[in-house]
Amino acid sequence: MLKRIVQLFIVITGGTIGYLYIPEILANMDLSWQGWIQSVAGAIIGALILFLLTFWIVDYIVDFLRWVEDALVRVPVADLLFGSLGLIVGLIIAYLINNLLQDIEIKVISQILPIFITFLLGYFGFQVGFKRKDEFLNLLMIAKKDKKANEDEIAQNATEAEALIPKEKILDTSVIIDGRIADICETHFLEGTIVIPQFVLEELQHIADSSDGLKRNRGRRGLDILNRLQKDLPVKVEIYDGDFEDVQEVDSKLVKLAKVMDGIVVTNDFNLNKVCEFQNVQVLNINDLANAVKPVVLPGEEMTIQVIKDGKEQKQGIGYLDDGTMIVVEEGKNYIGKTIEVIVTSVLQTSAGRMIFARPKSLEKAL
Repeated sequence: MLKRIVQLFIVITGGTIGYLYIPEILANMDLSWQGWIQSVAGAIIGALILFLLTFWIVDYIVDFLRWVEDALVRVPVADLLFGSLGLIVGLIIAYLINNLLQDIEIKVISQILPIFITFLLGYFGFQVGFKRKDEFLNLLMIAKKDKKANEDEIAQNATEAEALIPKEKILDTSVIIDGRIADICETHFLEGTIVIPQFVLEELQHIADSSDGLKRNRGRRGLDILNRLQKDLPVKVEIYDGDFEDVQEVDSKLVKLAKVMDGIVVTNDFNLNKVCEFQNVQVLNINDLANAVKPVVLPGEEMTIQVIKDGKEQKQGIGYLDDGTMIVVEEGKNYIGKTIEVIVTSVLQTSAGRMIFARPKSLEKAL
């Protein structure tokens, strides 16, 4: 395609040159042709001559153009920008000079010389813009220094004002199913708009339609919590209808949405919490809040619990406090189904939750 365009350009150039100069040659040959016939003949002859030359030079021209194209693609944007600006300035100056040359009746000066002037000034303009771009950039930076102080002050005021506006809180599936988010909103501890992404709603719907009874109940509980948030609680709830089709995982979509909205992810998922921290996305973990407001349990304290099941390790029993905290009872396997007094031996508290280790009080007495 490029080769055909070059050939067409050469033919048009040959026709133009033939139209301008060959009629004079034909007139000197004393041919009895009318003026317009000489002009047409000149255009045809000029076009034909250069067309025949294209078979010899067109490949060189095409190779040169492709080389120029590759070179321009590799040039940095700043170099190309200032080079282009210099080229434009050079062409404008060449245009002004060429207008003055048009009044001269000598064809070489009025018609040929402007071509060289245009080429040279365009070339020099490009070179000046390309090679002195750093100086131009410095001039622009100096011009902006006077405005920088005001802009910084305005930006600081805007940042302070923005900081006073609560960021939007984006809920994930796990924290909705958990249900404690509704109680937190009811006590006004969570400020700002609550955002429920459409893809989270779809995941809840999928869980609520599961054939597994436990999953189905969890999904329905999540939908009930959403209805409570929207209808019964003094919080603003919005549905985000957008989606990120290039991302498959719901957690990844939440992180991306938080970046887009500059919002805060609210979750009780330990892994999502870590992913948000790694990607510099603000996150509120309900488990961290729950751990912060739980009564402190110290080693040596006594409590009464019901041992419900056996633990992972041998002879361990598992019980739970009213707030759901797991208690691992050493030597507690024999007390499954019984309510016993235990003595706390240690406490493990993380973002994933809190776990208490204890021993039956009766064994401590025996020792």
